[in-house]
Amino acid sequence: MKTFSRNLFFFLFIAITVSFAQKKDFTVEAIQTNRAFAGKNINGVQWYDNGNKYSFLKMDTVIKSLALYTHDLKTGEETRLLSTNDLREASEDTSFSIQNYQWSPHSRYILFTGVTAARGVKSSGKFYVYNFLEKKFKLVVESEKTQLNAQFSPDGEKLGFVRGDNLFVVDIQTGKETQLTFDGNGIILNGHFDWVYEEEFSIINAFQWSPESNKIAYWRLDQSQVPEIQIAKWDSLYFNFIEMRYPKAGAKNSLVQIGIVDIYTTKTAWVDLGEETDIYVPRINFADNQTVAVQRLNRLQNTLDFLFADANTGKTHLVFQETNPAWIDVHDNLRFLKSKKQFIWTSEKNGFNHIYLYDFNGKTIKQLTNGNWEVNDVLSVDEKNNLVYFTANERGTKHQDLFSVKLDGSKFSRITEAVGFHAINLSPNYQHFISRYSNANTLPSSFLYDVTGVKIRDLALSDMKVFKEYKFSPLEFLNFTTSDGVVLNASMIKPTDFDPNKKYPVLVFNYSGPGSQLIFDRWGGGNFLWHQLLAQKGYIIFMIDNRGTGGRGKEFKNLMYKDLGKWEVFDHIEAAKYLASLGYVDSERIGIWGWSYGGYVSALTLLKAADYYKVAISVAPVTDWSFYDTIYTERYMQTPELNPEGYERSSVLKYTENLKGKLLLVHGTADDNVHLQNAVKLAEKLIAEAKPFEMMFYPERDHGIFGGKSRLHLYNMMTEFILNNL
Repeated sequence: MKTFSRNLFFFLFIAITVSFAQKKDFTVEAIQTNRAFAGKNINGVQWYDNGNKYSFLKMDTVIKSLALYTHDLKTGEETRLLSTNDLREASEDTSFSIQNYQWSPHSRYILFTGVTAARGVKSSGKFYVYNFLEKKFKLVVESEKTQLNAQFSPDGEKLGFVRGDNLFVVDIQTGKETQLTFDGNGIILNGHFDWVYEEEFSIINAFQWSPESNKIAYWRLDQSQVPEIQIAKWDSLYFNFIEMRYPKAGAKNSLVQIGIVDIYTTKTAWVDLGEETDIYVPRINFADNQTVAVQRLNRLQNTLDFLFADANTGKTHLVFQETNPAWIDVHDNLRFLKSKKQFIWTSEKNGFNHIYLYDFNGKTIKQLTNGNWEVNDVLSVDEKNNLVYFTANERGTKHQDLFSVKLDGSKFSRITEAVGFHAINLSPNYQHFISRYSNANTLPSSFLYDVTGVKIRDLALSDMKVFKEYKFSPLEFLNFTTSDGVVLNASMIKPTDFDPNKKYPVLVFNYSGPGSQLIFDRWGGGNFLWHQLLAQKGYIIFMIDNRGTGGRGKEFKNLMYKDLGKWEVFDHIEAAKYLASLGYVDSERIGIWGWSYGGYVSALTLLKAADYYKVAISVAPVTDWSFYDTIYTERYMQTPELNPEGYERSSVLKYTENLKGKLLLVHGTADDNVHLQNAVKLAEKLIAEAKPFEMMFYPERDHGIFGGKSRLHLYNMMTEFILNNL
C-alpha cells in the first residue's frame, strides 16, 4: 500500500507536467505572493484540557477577524471559542489583536501576548489573562517598561515574567505582583537572554518554574565585559544606530549565574557552578521540587557536566560528564520521570544520537535505542504505559518518523507509515498526534492520528492542483561516491523539457554547515519553487549533503572540527566532477549559491575551486570566522588564539586573488547576526585585488532580508544574474 501511494504521487506529477505548450512558467512574483503555493496549514495549534482537545487560530470570514477555534477529536467539528472582536469588547481595548496565546495548565485561563521582536515570542506593554470559564479578562499586566517571557506556573494560578530586565511573579486571583530580582539594568539580565545565548543555544525563556509552583530557577547574565557594537540605521539625516552587545570569536562572554528564588520569601539561592567562570549554562530543568538539573558547558563546548543543585542551598554535585574530541551538541531531550528517580537523555557517545535511561546517581540503566541512525527529538514519556515517544531517521537520513519504545528497551515501533517527513505534535495524554506530512514533491498536509498510527481524519489537506497550470519537474534523490571513497547523498531537479542528449548548465544550492541537512524527503518551500523556475529556463538544480553535515553520526560531523570550509569545498569539487561525468551536463557552466553558511561556502568554493565553478551567489555570508560570534564559531573552530591556522585557512578573504568567475555578493545593512562587516571586508579585499564583482545591499534589512518587496527584488535580481552569467 505504501509503495502504491508513493507511485500514485509520482504519476500525478507526470500527469501535470505533460503538454508543456499549455503550461505556464513560474515567476518570482507568483512564488512570493501566491499563498496557495505554501499549502494549507493549521496555525497556532495548542492542546488543552489535558490533551483531550486542541485549539488553533483561523480567520473568521464572517467578521473578518482572527479567531480562536477548538477541534472536537471525536467528531471533527470546529467551534469558534473567541474572536478578536470578543476580546476587544471584554478588554475595552479597541487595539487588541490575537497574535500569540497560551493555555494555563488547568485550561482555565488563556494568556494573550503580542510580538515585538524578531526572535521568539516577546511582548511590550501588556499581558492579558483571560478567564475562559467566566468569559472575561481576569488580569491585565501592563507597564511602561518592556515585558516579556510570560509563563504560567504549573498550578496555573501565577504568572512569571520579565519586566525591565528583572523577574516578577503575579498572582492571577489577587493581581498582587512580587518583584524577585532588583539589579536588572540593561547590562544585568535576569530571566532573559543576551543575543548570543538566544541565537546559538536556541532558547528563549530564561527561567523555569518548580513543579510545586513555589520556586523559580533563572539565568542571571552580566554583559559588562561583552563588546558593544553599533549597527547603522539609515533612517534620518544623521541616522541612528542599533546598539547591542555581541561577543565575536575569542571575546569575553556574559558571566552567567543561576539563581533559585523562593517566590514567597524572595530569597535567592545561587547555584555553585564551580571556580571557572568562563563557561556556559545552556539548559536548566527542575528534576523535582527540591532539585535543579544544571548543564555546565566549558568554553570549548567539548565537556558537558550534568549537575544536580539543591533548590534550597544551591549546592551542587556531578551526576555525569560527557566529553567529545570535537564538540557536544546541546539538546532538549531531557525528561524526568515522576514515578521514580530516573530520567531520559540522548547522547552521541556511541557514535549516533540515541536514547538512554539514567538514574539520579548518573548510572546508565538502559540504552533504549541503537543503530546507525539517529534520534531527533524525544517528545514525551508515558509512564503509565512505560513508553517513550520520539522522532528519528531510522528509515534513512532523508526521512523522519514517529516511534515509540518501552522504558526497558523492548517493543521498538515505528508509528507513522507514509514515506517522507513527519513533523509531530503529540497530545499531552499520549492519545493522539498531529502529523504535518510532506515529501519532496508533495505540499505539506496535516492529519490527525490516534497514538497507534491509525488515521482519524484529514485536518488541512493541501492540493497539488495549485500547480496544475505550471510546468513542474520532480526532485530526484541520488548518491555518488567521491574520489576518496565516501558516498554522499544528493538530489537533482532536471529541466522540465529534459533531453539526455543535450547539455545543461547546473546551479548547485548549498547550506553545508555542521550538522545541517538539505537532502530531505520533504517539501522545500519557496526555494524549491524558485528552483522550479530555473529548471523551466533550462537549468539543472543540484544539492549535496557534504561531509560534516547531519544525520549520519558524530564521526561524519566531526570531520569539520577546527577546519571549516575544507570538506565543504572538497565535496563540492567532487560534486562538480560527478556532474561533469554525466553526459547531459555542461561542465563549463556550473554555479553555486547559498545563504548565511551557504553564502560562506558559495563564495569560498568560487575562489578555491575556480576551475570547476563559473558563478556564485553569496547571500549574507560569513567571510572570516573572526567576525562571527563566540558560541557558534568556537564550537567548531576553538578560539582564534588556539587555532590561528584554522581561522586563516577558513577565511574567504585569503583566496580573493583566485577569483575568475562571476560573484554576486548580497547583504542586509541591519543584519544583527552576520554583520555587514563580512561583505564590506570581502568587497574591500576584492577591490584591492582589482577583481570585478557585483554587490547588492538591502537597507534596514536583517539576516533574512524580509520586509516590503525586498524578497521580490532579491529573487528577481538573482534570477537575472543566473540568466546573464550561467
